[in-house]
Amino acid sequence: MIIKHSDKIRSPEEIRKNFEKLGYICSDAIATAVYLACQLQKPILIEGPPGVGKTELAKKTSEYLSAPLIRMQCYEGLDEAKALYEWKYGKQLLYTQLLKDQLGDVMRGAKGLDESVDRLHQFGDIFYSEEFLETRPLLQALKEPEGAILLIDEIDKADQEFEAFLLELLSDYQVSIPEIGTVKATSRPIVMLTSNNTRELGDALKRRCLHLYIPFPEPKLEQKIIASQVPELGGELRDQLVGFVKELRMMALKKVPAVSESIDWARALLLLNVEELDREWVENTLNLLLKFQEDVEIVEPEINQLLSNLRKSGRN
Repeated sequence: MIIKHSDKIRSPEEIRKNFEKLGYICSDAIATAVYLACQLQKPILIEGPPGVGKTELAKKTSEYLSAPLIRMQCYEGLDEAKALYEWKYGKQLLYTQLLKDQLGDVMRGAKGLDESVDRLHQFGDIFYSEEFLETRPLLQALKEPEGAILLIDEIDKADQEFEAFLLELLSDYQVSIPEIGTVKATSRPIVMLTSNNTRELGDALKRRCLHLYIPFPEPKLEQKIIASQVPELGGELRDQLVGFVKELRMMALKKVPAVSESIDWARALLLLNVEELDREWVENTLNLLLKFQEDVEIVEPEINQLLSNLRKSGRN
């Protein structure tokens, strides 16, 4: 068993329907990938541009399965001390001071240097036990008794050395701690890794994972997403919004708007009581869609043409 409620993972269609009830509108490809990852007990590598719902997929899987979400945010310089474990040095030092007075009892009767060192070694091993271990996300996920969703977020931001460190975990659901030994998963977690493709990931990592690419959604799917997240928005304005965002994504911008920006824009237009897109409303709210001033300067002269294209496509 992977997690306690694995009986909920019966088919891709059931996953898709239940995700929709939780407000996450996904494609059949996404639902199938999650189903296979759970049933085959393999990690899933989720790639795609920022803002298309990669991290949210892990959150909704956790919510759907009533399993704890353990998230590890990757960054340059991340090492095993921050990802796996570290020792509670303050507690070790405190206990050492408290037990210092007993050192004479420990050494009493020792014959020669070798025996004294051996006794000290045994005494020191007490401080490298699980009682003094500070678990980090990877080890927490392995030790979760009824399984968990382990989200390794933005793995492309971590170094290649950290990638190599992950291979044992992703292959055998276990990790090696020199002072303790091998720690195996109590119940195998569902592992999801996300990547924004800022660098190429290694072949060894990819071989251990199922692959899922989440692109920008097709207009019909994005309309369903907007309707789910901002149900009060009128259908005609929602269609205009999705069509306008589609036009922007075809432009040579530094960062095209993602689904998260579409949702923010929809909420803003609703709050402003906008009934129909026009140049004034687009200009006043363009900063919600575009995050770089140079992109705003590229789009502003084209707003009339983009709205004209939108009206022509609507008539067709």
